[in-house]
Amino acid sequence: MTVRHVRTDTLDPYIRGEELGRRMAAEIATNVRDYERLFEAVKVTTADLPAFGSAAIDQVRAWAPSLVREWEGLAAGSGLDLWRIGVLNARTEILATVKAPCEGECSVAVYAPGQGPPRSVQTWDWHDAFESERFMVAHPTEGGARLRYFTEAGLTGKIGIAARDRGTLGLHLNILHHSSDGDGLGVPVHAVMRRVLECADSLESAADIARSAAVSASSALTVVGYEQGRSWAATLEICPDGVAVVPPDEEGFLVHTNHFVDPALAEGDLMPKSSDTWDRMAVLGRRRELLRSPLVDERFAFLRRHAADGGAVCCHPNPELAFEERWRSLITIDLDYDQHVVRHVDAGPCQHDVLGHRTF
Repeated sequence: MTVRHVRTDTLDPYIRGEELGRRMAAEIATNVRDYERLFEAVKVTTADLPAFGSAAIDQVRAWAPSLVREWEGLAAGSGLDLWRIGVLNARTEILATVKAPCEGECSVAVYAPGQGPPRSVQTWDWHDAFESERFMVAHPTEGGARLRYFTEAGLTGKIGIAARDRGTLGLHLNILHHSSDGDGLGVPVHAVMRRVLECADSLESAADIARSAAVSASSALTVVGYEQGRSWAATLEICPDGVAVVPPDEEGFLVHTNHFVDPALAEGDLMPKSSDTWDRMAVLGRRRELLRSPLVDERFAFLRRHAADGGAVCCHPNPELAFEERWRSLITIDLDYDQHVVRHVDAGPCQHDVLGHRTF
């Protein structure tokens, strides 16, 4: 199914949320039902969902109140209770409370040469039933940034780019799993991502935002910057035990999948050794020279690797598995730091030759 493009020019968080809620109402309702089904499958108690949603709202209201205003607008526009919007935005944290099955989700690769524009790409892998709830959203912020990001219906942030007069910042995501996860419900990582896109203009400010959030689930946020002809990148590995900064190698390459790279945080890594996260990192590392290409078609081709090639960067579900165990690459993303746009294939990278890519 096609990823929908949605734009709004309003600066007011509530009005923005209300407009997006109206335009996404059917997809938000579907997303709510699909996540309720997923929660039930992994043994989250349905009766606990209102409390989880309310806890997420309280956490974000104390940390970044303008985001809750947008959630309130989303609820009003979509006709749903506010706690349901809280549940959607805290889905990673809710899954962490029951130690939901650890599996690979997303492969990220960056080339930041120092001099010249960076290249950054990723797959977003998730349960295949969530194919119909994907959106690209664009809007300005009160701070002067112009955001373009991929997200799920009802969630206020994920993977994208923020253009400012001074420069451009990009953001990528991998899920992680840590022994410190799941103790209560903290600030949702999707709220952290949105805040980084809105407010960060350097690696230091992005790390400060991440460290200011009391999270209860783990993720890797890869932050990429381009300003006055200079590029930089690093991954922020975030978990309740702390935040670690993982730099690129000496040539500017940075690959991240679904295990902790920082040695201290890796001691609490819950990713099973049977996961292909290490294989995916290795296969992308071997092909990394392709990421230097100025041609977007070649950068999408860089990600076109399956299990038979040594690592399932392009992920396809096993139809014999249960709903909660089926994973698919639902979108492939390339961020353009010169043009300030997101290019995407509405499927895994192996479908680029069939579907082509779109520009947002």
